[in-house]
Amino acid sequence: MAAVAAGDEDAFAVLYDLVSPAVYGLALRVLRDPAQAEEVAQEALLEVWRSAGGYDATRGSVRAWVLTVAHRRAVDRVRSADAAARRDHLDHVRDGQTPHDEVAERVEGQMEAERVRRALGLLSDRQREVVCLAYYGGYTQSQMAQLLGLPLGTVKARVRDGLLRLRDVLGVQA
Repeated sequence: MAAVAAGDEDAFAVLYDLVSPAVYGLALRVLRDPAQAEEVAQEALLEVWRSAGGYDATRGSVRAWVLTVAHRRAVDRVRSADAAARRDHLDHVRDGQTPHDEVAERVEGQMEAERVRRALGLLSDRQREVVCLAYYGGYTQSQMAQLLGLPLGTVKARVRDGLLRLRDVLGVQA
């Protein structure tokens, strides 16, 4: 380690070969992302190269010191990602909504509503009546049967037939 601290590249290459698999493995366990683990392992080993003079043999082995550096780097990366996610979330909450084109959204909604109105016009009067009662009036099939004085089976058949016709006209996938 003294040779690495003195800038001996060959000594660092030997150290690198000995500890890099363990450094990567530790980073991968903390980060759970191979690409991020590679980056953190490289950053940690670069830090080892730069701060080798700070190694104190009385406080532990070289391997333990290197893995401590790697662990700190990995934890820092996790904390940084968490902080960024919190900032993004707070920005979203503070804005109150996601950015979107309100005019385009309104026009699209109006076009879709007109398309549905035209499709409803293609239903028989009986089908249109039950479909409108169900979807615009909020009535259940039992309530519609009672309101219209029809058997429940008749109402169910009209709703089913009306919805099938709408699906065909609107081109909606079932």
